[in-house]
Amino acid sequence: MTSPRFLPALIVVDVQRAFDEWEAAGKRRNNPDAVARIADLLTAFRQNGAPIFHIRHEGTKPTSSFRPGGSGYAVKDEAREAPGEPVVVKHVNSAFIGTDLESRLRAAGIATIVICGATTNHCVETTTRMAGNLGFDTRLVRDATWTFDRVGPDGEKYSAEEIHAMTLSNLNGEFARIVTTDDVIAAFAAR
Repeated sequence: MTSPRFLPALIVVDVQRAFDEWEAAGKRRNNPDAVARIADLLTAFRQNGAPIFHIRHEGTKPTSSFRPGGSGYAVKDEAREAPGEPVVVKHVNSAFIGTDLESRLRAAGIATIVICGATTNHCVETTTRMAGNLGFDTRLVRDATWTFDRVGPDGEKYSAEEIHAMTLSNLNGEFARIVTTDDVIAAFAAR
């Protein structure tokens, strides 16, 4: 994961309070320890002096849970950026569309990125697919992302666990390598 010259960058996608509000309203999610694992990743990257990019979703629809100034737009405390860590604001699912994320990564000589955040099958998946297509060596941290139960177009209910697992299966090998938080931390220790 690391080389003597370059460190991987951590991309933290949409760890915002809107998701807490969704849960409080009755939406069920998987992976309840995901935010704690994100905090572990942030600690490891900071301790190793590796770059971190925080992604925020800024909703544009009046009913969006992610509208600027709304309670859901704020970042969760566990994932708050430290001084000097850039925050990239996006308006669509991918952190690469309409932002300067790719140019920042390329300018810094970053070839490997590690992605975590929410939700697995929306912004995390879209960002991961684009990262792979753009040629980045992409790692998606399975225990540091989560999603919610959904109902399909045929009315069938799918659990967050099923959606999470299928999304990881779809991405694995073609767009990213699926890893755990422990895998990422162990790679730092092995440097």
